[in-house]
Amino acid sequence: MYILRDYVAAGGLMSYGTSVTEANRQAGTYVGRILKGEKLGDLPVMLPTKFEFAINVKTAKALGLTMPPALLARADEVIE
Repeated sequence: MYILRDYVAAGGLMSYGTSVTEANRQAGTYVGRILKGEKLGDLPVMLPTKFEFAINVKTAKALGLTMPPALLARADEVIE
């Protein structure tokens, strides 16, 4: 189990974590607000809002695991 989907794409079994794309977007929003003159102390703490669940079916088969259809249906990405 990993925190980033990149590990699953590289052969890991599963990942569940924040969306890197969304985290970068939030960071860009922060930078924009700072460049417009807002004080750092006035900026709110931003928490992740989007999470991604990925499963690598090829790795599961190599480990002798069968992924239930309900679990595969819940995944944001199924890597074959």
